[in-house]
Amino acid sequence: MKLTPGRYIGHEQDRGIVQFSMQDGPHEIACAISTSALDDLERGMRTKPDEREAQFIRLREQIEACAGRKYQATEFEGSPPGIVLRSIDFRG
Repeated sequence: MKLTPGRYIGHEQDRGIVQFSMQDGPHEIACAISTSALDDLERGMRTKPDEREAQFIRLREQIEACAGRKYQATEFEGSPPGIVLRSIDFRG
């Protein structure tokens, strides 16, 4: 099944991630993207912590497409398992 958009959860500055979710039917899939990856997607511009949600929304289509590819490839991490996106996931 193809993932569909979920919800923005929030920015965790200490961990350097933005958390969000995707939906696989009724199942919510935990996802995160590193703030480095977000900044790399915008050509290295450093974003202020209070602007991370707006940045995520601007880049949402690219982020969710990448999360969908990792989901289809069953590239889960952590406990409970989820999708973690890093800069390397957007190269190539």
